[in-house]
Amino acid sequence: KQVRGVSRHHQDIVSFSASHFLIGGDWDAENQPHSHDYRLEVELEGERLDQHGFLVDLVELERQVDALLAQYQGRSLNELAAFAGLNPSLEHFSRIFGEALDRSLNNHELHAITVRLWEDEAAWASFRRQRR
Repeated sequence: KQVRGVSRHHQDIVSFSASHFLIGGDWDAENQPHSHDYRLEVELEGERLDQHGFLVDLVELERQVDALLAQYQGRSLNELAAFAGLNPSLEHFSRIFGEALDRSLNNHELHAITVRLWEDEAAWASFRRQRR
């Protein structure tokens, strides 16, 4: 029997470090290279559970998140192709990560993916991709 209704899955918050500097404006110290200990949260939504009663395969989700984080860990966002021509803002970063995660997940039953990315205790941005 299929369970219907909205099911949600939150991945534990994952931490990683990367650096950047903002461009295109005068933001004082933010214009100089600096690093952040980013924190990432992923929320997935769907209406149908698989035959095991899961919305997603957690092992596969963690594998995909880890593979994506490896592209950023210890790197300067300004030097990455995904940020070419962009100010490496928290808002752009959450969108770029969210779009990449969405592409990497093969679960066709997911209705939405939300990525929240913090660069410190006060500053965060989120990106939500509605699939249906």
